[in-house]
Amino acid sequence: MGGRSRARKAAAVLGVTGLLCAALGAVMILLVPSLIRQQVAKNVRIDPSSLSFSMWKEIPVPFYMSVYFFDVMNPDEVLQGATPEVQERGPYVYRQFRRKNSISFHDNDTVSFRENGSFHFQPDKSRGSESDYIMLPNILVMAASAMMEHRPAGLKLLMTLMFTTMGQRAFMNRTVGEIMWGYDDPLLDFLNKYLPGTLPFKGKFGLFAGLNNSDSGLFTVFTGVKNLSRIHLVDKWNGLSKVNYWHSEQCNSINGTSGQMWPPFMTPESSLEFYSPEACRSMRLIYQEEGVFQGIPTYRFVAPKTLFANGSVYPPNEGFCPCLESGIQNVSTCRFGAPLFLSHPHFYNADPILAESVLGLHPNAEDHALFLDIHPVTGIPMNCSVKLQLSLYIKAIKGIGQTGKIQPVVLPLLWFAQSGAMEGKTLRTFYTQLVLTPNILHYIQYVLLALGCALLLITVVYQVRSQEKCYLFWSGSKKGSGTKAAVQAYSESLMTAAPKGAVLQEARL
Repeated sequence: MGGRSRARKAAAVLGVTGLLCAALGAVMILLVPSLIRQQVAKNVRIDPSSLSFSMWKEIPVPFYMSVYFFDVMNPDEVLQGATPEVQERGPYVYRQFRRKNSISFHDNDTVSFRENGSFHFQPDKSRGSESDYIMLPNILVMAASAMMEHRPAGLKLLMTLMFTTMGQRAFMNRTVGEIMWGYDDPLLDFLNKYLPGTLPFKGKFGLFAGLNNSDSGLFTVFTGVKNLSRIHLVDKWNGLSKVNYWHSEQCNSINGTSGQMWPPFMTPESSLEFYSPEACRSMRLIYQEEGVFQGIPTYRFVAPKTLFANGSVYPPNEGFCPCLESGIQNVSTCRFGAPLFLSHPHFYNADPILAESVLGLHPNAEDHALFLDIHPVTGIPMNCSVKLQLSLYIKAIKGIGQTGKIQPVVLPLLWFAQSGAMEGKTLRTFYTQLVLTPNILHYIQYVLLALGCALLLITVVYQVRSQEKCYLFWSGSKKGSGTKAAVQAYSESLMTAAPKGAVLQEARL
């Protein structure tokens, strides 16, 4: 009796424990996703109390800009009308540092800031030094010549004489450092002195001179404190809700974020939109596939083929025209009138005639396609490589001798890749808080539910078996009592029917 009593108590304990585990597991299944969502929402918003605020203020991920130049191998022949031949040089790698300052929060759920950037050359990661010489078209000469194309012949003659006096030619041989960060030029000094306002800058001229130790304008973005769905979206840039570089409302719109973080809880139907001051326009990337970066689930977003398509291929881009072949964007309206074009490196995803017009170009997706890998729950990039190319449209201008017999061609100047990947302590913290912990909770809830069901099943099986044993015992007891009574009755009948002598005789035998 004592053993059976203890067994019943143990079964009762198992049953109660199983019930509690199953109930807790079911409650977790219902509540954990909501709790995780609340924690993510609390910690991704732009607020000094959120976990991601320090990451937003100063990006802890090491960013690098790798620059590749197109060294023109036959400048003299190009002046005589030959097809340009280029050789890719690089990469010349720069460590990029970004830090937001002048941060100011507003009552309408927005915050304003400027982000300062600086670049530091990395010799150990580069293939060459900043003292390497590169042969490129003279951007100032070709831009000034293009502006004079429809001017009177007398003005063209004066410009030709001025170029000759200053030693200006259609092609220039400059160092990497000069091309990147600026060089003194007598033509610049002349224009700034006698024609002030002709150029939007003073001093040295360099393709990246305005980006080093400077900011890209005053951004005002939504914090997400009151409305999470609008977090990081740009409200204004330099006080403007749209720009005026282009010829349509859609092209002038400032859409998306500032290009560093996006709203959380993405789906494959989401897209990445951001405004780029350098490109003077908003851009939109589309979902390609799911992936995993260092154990963290990601969505990969890439550029659609329509990103730089011309208006005839993709009508919404008509506002960016006048256009040449599809796959390149004319940015002259926001680059002091110089005939500069933006595209993917080596004219990837562009009209094939562009790459065929320049010898030495080899466009391919592996080397030249841009991508961003985003953690869909938080909207934070894990790994990215944004690749863009800057080209110059050159041709002979009648009346300006320096342009010779150059055939019209979009000649690549350089392309660059801005790349960064989360690593080190930042990656470990992110993985622990936003991947590992939710995964543990996810598994725990199902383990508790399974354990609870198993314990309840064990309890039920025990109870059923116990009832079966009791039934067999009582059935056996009743059956045994009936047999004993029958034997006794049979013996009594024999004793009564047989003669006494027979019984004695049998006994003697």
